[in-house]
Amino acid sequence: MRDLKYLFAYTVPVTAFISFESIGLGTYVSVMYTFIALPFLDLVTGEKTKNLSTEEVTIKKTNWVFDGMLYLNLPIVFGLLWLVFSKIQTQDYATYELIGLGLSAGILLATNAINVAHELGHRAPYFERFMSKCLYMPCLYMHFYIEHNFGHHMNVATPNDGATAKYNQTVFSFWVTSVTKQYVDAWTHQMKLLKTQKRSFFSVKNDMLWYHLIQPAYIFGVFYFFSLDVMLFAIAVGVVSFLFLESINYIEHYGLRRFKTPSGRYERVQPHHSWNSNFKIGRIVLYELTRHSDHHFKSSKKYQLLNSYEQSPTLPLGYPASILLSLIPPLWFKIMNPLVPEKMKKN
Repeated sequence: MRDLKYLFAYTVPVTAFISFESIGLGTYVSVMYTFIALPFLDLVTGEKTKNLSTEEVTIKKTNWVFDGMLYLNLPIVFGLLWLVFSKIQTQDYATYELIGLGLSAGILLATNAINVAHELGHRAPYFERFMSKCLYMPCLYMHFYIEHNFGHHMNVATPNDGATAKYNQTVFSFWVTSVTKQYVDAWTHQMKLLKTQKRSFFSVKNDMLWYHLIQPAYIFGVFYFFSLDVMLFAIAVGVVSFLFLESINYIEHYGLRRFKTPSGRYERVQPHHSWNSNFKIGRIVLYELTRHSDHHFKSSKKYQLLNSYEQSPTLPLGYPASILLSLIPPLWFKIMNPLVPEKMKKN
């Protein structure tokens, strides 16, 4: 029964459903749940640093339940998107209600689309990687699949990585630098892959080209089945979702650096190159994304098997609270800067 704890990750879609079925301040239910209720639950339930035993790892590694709980997010996410698009198509909302619906939909996509897509994107089976790309689509961030797998995991905690925030960089500045650099880098990695495979730009293996056909097709589909207003809402929701993603990138790697070895290459990625968080509720809701240090140490490891390491720098708050804190840069710097290892602060 303990394995079913990850069903709690569906509480975000549940609150999104409530938001989409509501009017007035009710449209903000998902926002309030994510940034008020979850931080409170993290505070009450506390942290858990214990790792699985060898026997538990063997059992959980092949248990289909963990994969099944990921797969269910695909119909849930697209079903809820259809619901909110239909609501906007058929009802009149005040501006503040549309903002509430947009933020709630953005949170849904950031947690149960992008986060799940990230997990599935590291898998070997084709159908899991296909689901990953499908979940990135409404977030308008399909290029993240390439940049994350072929760039971020290689370059994390170095100046070459767009998704690593510099020491004393604000989250708002990071949104701009990360979004732009990751897009450009995705093209760079794609062109290298094509060159290695001796294929042309217009090859069917040019995933970046496909992404620039699929995502506009999705947007046009929303316009065709609904309206221009709904299409603009879908675009706005996609932007909100990937800005939430970039906020998570910000808190996961803020100020941490890898150093070059005598050979001139960067040292191997270690658990102390990513911020870790062991708050129990956040771990469950985000499918262990918060144990990010181990994810970067061994990216092929499934979410239910991730470990906590003593040498990993630890966030003083869970992910939702940390995102809120990052939105107030002076307070973020005051709390986080002393936690960044001294040698990493130097240029």
